[in-house]
Amino acid sequence: MGFVKGLKCRECGREYPKEPIHVCEFCFGPLEVSYNYDEIKGVLTREVIGRRESNMWRYSELLPIDETPTVGKHVGFTPLLRANNLARALGVREIYIKNDSVSCPTLSFKDRVVSVALSKAKEFGFKTVACASTGNLANAVASLATSGRLESYIFIPRDLEQAKIIGTSVYGGRLIGINGSYDDVNRLCSEIAG
Repeated sequence: MGFVKGLKCRECGREYPKEPIHVCEFCFGPLEVSYNYDEIKGVLTREVIGRRESNMWRYSELLPIDETPTVGKHVGFTPLLRANNLARALGVREIYIKNDSVSCPTLSFKDRVVSVALSKAKEFGFKTVACASTGNLANAVASLATSGRLESYIFIPRDLEQAKIIGTSVYGGRLIGINGSYDDVNRLCSEIAG
């Protein structure tokens, strides 16, 4: 059971139902997830979280999914590292840095974002996903789409360095090189998505 009420425009405040849309049709502002926090408070406690598996889905009530996650069940829970020298330099008692360089499967924080997005895409019934990227997002989408049994298309600038996207091919994403800048690639990907 999910705790999402719907979507809300960050700019004008218009509300939308839970549908696969991402911009306001009136002002073109970004849509954000609106949660029922009163209901969440009734079921989610530190104790409940502490008893769950060590992955990001232990916080599922705070993520925009309604069903059991289907993509990236192992993702998340990368360590926090104490940074004593940085704390001293900033004049604070202690500070911690999240080490996402050990995130599975692609060693990027994008694994968390993509796991949620692709789990939601599957809830909506999508069989194919796409993104515009110049590196980490491409790898995360390709890897997690493959493991989630989704087809993936990755739009990239044609002149992108091969080292940035070699993993994308290894993971199984279909690379589509576009003549133009990243903005051109992103615009084209958005237009194709409809």
